[in-house]
Amino acid sequence: MARTRAARPSLVESAGVGGRPSSPPSQNRRNLFDLAYERIEEMIVTCALKPGRFLTMQELQESTGLGRTPVHQAVTRLAADTLIVVQPRQGLRIATIDLSRDRILLQLRRDLERFVIRLATERSGPSHRNQLLHLARALRERRDTISICEFNMFDRRIDRLIITAAGEPFLEHTLRPLHTIYRRIGWIHHTAIAADAGLTQTVDAHLAILDAVANRHEDAAMAATDRLIDFVGSMFEVMEREIDPSLLDCTLTFLPSV
Repeated sequence: MARTRAARPSLVESAGVGGRPSSPPSQNRRNLFDLAYERIEEMIVTCALKPGRFLTMQELQESTGLGRTPVHQAVTRLAADTLIVVQPRQGLRIATIDLSRDRILLQLRRDLERFVIRLATERSGPSHRNQLLHLARALRERRDTISICEFNMFDRRIDRLIITAAGEPFLEHTLRPLHTIYRRIGWIHHTAIAADAGLTQTVDAHLAILDAVANRHEDAAMAATDRLIDFVGSMFEVMEREIDPSLLDCTLTFLPSV
């Protein structure tokens, strides 16, 4: 019996839509996973998913517009990052904000930021430095009018670029959840407490870091990093005194005053 040869895919089939090479399935899955993570992380930072809220995987799929697999993968990472709590047979819970814990973790962030900034200053190549200066110019142009949403977009790009310039992939997994924790703290501070204060102080701190790393001035970069962490630390005293506790845990309820 003669063997039948499997028909080779046509050039159009191999190329994908519009004659362009189609992405490998593994790459598509990875892109969807990253997209799911970014969308959920953004909702956590902006408290669209309120601290303490209970929800299901299905609700997250509907909120992100993505399928079960990428959302499940994103939730697994966010749970490892301590930003989502997976409760067997009960669903998911967005991690509440514990100001005492976050104060302590800020000490860890200070040490890690100093380490990554030193590496980035030492190891950054011409392409990294060009991107850092480009980000600094764009951020400087928006300094006086930037919104918290716009700033967070810059902040994510700056964090990723500096970690890339440092050349140590382990740092991403360590610093990523810390950046999200304090990005959410900053969001609440700037929207619920200091909405009229503007963002110039934090913008200036980031500009100082960008300029120092791009110009390979290690001492200046370390000093700018310390000023940024000090600024973040200054938020806690105000938040502990003035913040509505339900913004830190939406399940908290209080009896009305008599």
